[in-house]
Amino acid sequence: MNSFDFQELKPILLKSVITCPECGFQKEETMPEDACSFFYECTRCHAVLKPKAGDCCVYCSYGTVPCPPIQQGKNCC
Repeated sequence: MNSFDFQELKPILLKSVITCPECGFQKEETMPEDACSFFYECTRCHAVLKPKAGDCCVYCSYGTVPCPPIQQGKNCC
């Protein structure tokens, strides 16, 4: 039998709900497939979010779904 990595079959999710840590507002956003998002401005309170220490982007810090490179098991940016 062939060795097969089922991780490769998982679809990459491009939608993530970001929760603002300042006001709690949540918004679904489409993540870029080929770039990191280092900054995100909350549409309610206008706080500018930055990744937490150790995270590569705002989606990994505040989103419901990690960024596409992390989903693929790669290093982000």
